[in-house]
Amino acid sequence: MSIKSAISNGIESTIAVVAPIRAVKRRRAHRQMAIADALFGTGGYTGASMTRRTTAAWMTNAADADGSSLPDIPKLRERSRDMLRNMPLAAGAIKTVTQSVIGTGLMLSSTPDIEALGWTEEEGLKFAALVEREWNSWTEDTDCDATRTQNFYGIQSLAFRSALESGDVFALLPMLPKSHGRPYCTQIQIVEADRVANPTRATLDGARMESGNRVYSGVEKNALGAPVRYHILDRHPGGADGITNNKTIPYAAFGTKTGRRNVIHLFDRLRPDQSRGVPYLAPVMELFHQLGKYTDAEVQAAVVSSCFTVFVKTPAGEGAQSAGSQSGVAQDEYGNALKLESGSIVDLADGTDVSFANPGRPNTAFDAFVMSILRQIGVALGLPFEVLIKHFTASYSAARAALLEAWKFYLNRRHWFAAGFCQPIFEAWFAEAVSLGRIPAPGFDMPDLRKAYLGCEWTGDAPQSIDPVKDARANLINLQMCVTNRRTITKQTSGEPWEAVERQLAYENRKLIADGLEPPQPVKGTGGDSSTPPESDEGSDREDERKD
Repeated sequence: MSIKSAISNGIESTIAVVAPIRAVKRRRAHRQMAIADALFGTGGYTGASMTRRTTAAWMTNAADADGSSLPDIPKLRERSRDMLRNMPLAAGAIKTVTQSVIGTGLMLSSTPDIEALGWTEEEGLKFAALVEREWNSWTEDTDCDATRTQNFYGIQSLAFRSALESGDVFALLPMLPKSHGRPYCTQIQIVEADRVANPTRATLDGARMESGNRVYSGVEKNALGAPVRYHILDRHPGGADGITNNKTIPYAAFGTKTGRRNVIHLFDRLRPDQSRGVPYLAPVMELFHQLGKYTDAEVQAAVVSSCFTVFVKTPAGEGAQSAGSQSGVAQDEYGNALKLESGSIVDLADGTDVSFANPGRPNTAFDAFVMSILRQIGVALGLPFEVLIKHFTASYSAARAALLEAWKFYLNRRHWFAAGFCQPIFEAWFAEAVSLGRIPAPGFDMPDLRKAYLGCEWTGDAPQSIDPVKDARANLINLQMCVTNRRTITKQTSGEPWEAVERQLAYENRKLIADGLEPPQPVKGTGGDSSTPPESDEGSDREDERKD
């Protein structure tokens, strides 16, 4: 028997002698606790215990993905948008992610599978150039937007930001009649998350439709959980026109004959069978709100602290209050209420006493406390603390580590957005381009060849470099060691396709030679010349250590 058990038994025996009734109640409570452990967790995890003081009041929810999120999503959307309007840190986090992931827009780089198509490299490059030329003519004009206000790259930024802000966003791909010389009918129409809602005959989430499908916040799914239709209100429920009797219009998720995707639903799926997305700021919403209130309180206290006023009490009682004031409020010579301002001097009547408030501001612990909270927020949002607040005062190695960690998050979001938004739109446009004969694609109706024609990559803005010389030297060494290739380096450095850079470089070199000039040669001392060893980084590393 352990010492702890012996002491416990001794206490119980003592209580039984002194207070037998109390001892009986304690034994009954112990039995109830044992039963609770048997019902609510008998494993080795203390986190599942219902009898420990620290976890007894821990209320949890055993609902599925929709049961845990759908009731809260409307309020989360409202608060998320309010934070972006009124909280600088929250707005900055969304802007940082949007600018880093989307930036100037994800560009198409056509990469057809030449082996599956039986083409040579020259044929593949010629086809890719044709696809990119046709694609750019459609996306770089506002004709691709159903509202005719943004080009495709502006639509990307709008869709991505809306998905972060509201949890999800929808895009319709209607085929509108041609006008004003537009060669394509395919259009993009962005729909805000609030407009996707259950129809009137299905007022509750999960209501069963006549077809047997169930509707979850406007998303109608079949028995396997696949989306069949999306029910979209004809106008926003909170529109400025004040109209509330909105009607829902069903939109088929896919075409019945062609299988063409008609509706794109962009959201981050965190659990199986999840029907709608949750705002990006949802896990840190309360922290941001409390931090905003704390910041406001500190600012108000600092304002009060900066407005200390000197009250002068004269023996004769001649002061501001004696100028005709009968309400006890200090007034000037014209009878107006006197406002305290920075550095003001106010005379008080005889017999009046004043106690000075000392807010003790600015608070020296304010910055350290806020930074501690922001570190927790950054972890939840996937952003390093330095990137979240744009604060790079540490060493080169620390700043580079923060940027690399953030870039992993950005790349993940970029791939997610390209696969869920850009690629479906490209496939819908490509199908129309083939049907119009603007892009020759024999056998496009065959699934294998269709996939070969639709091969492409989406490249965005390259990450910023703290020390471009070091990065260039490392790329060159990796290239010599055959652990990377020019295509990857070009994509990471400039964000442009290597083929386009190579074509432009070849043209420039030919132009220089034709004009009697010498093309640029590799710079000595950068690792490009095998006879010259690359510059050592030891000096800069020691400098970083001194800065730390």
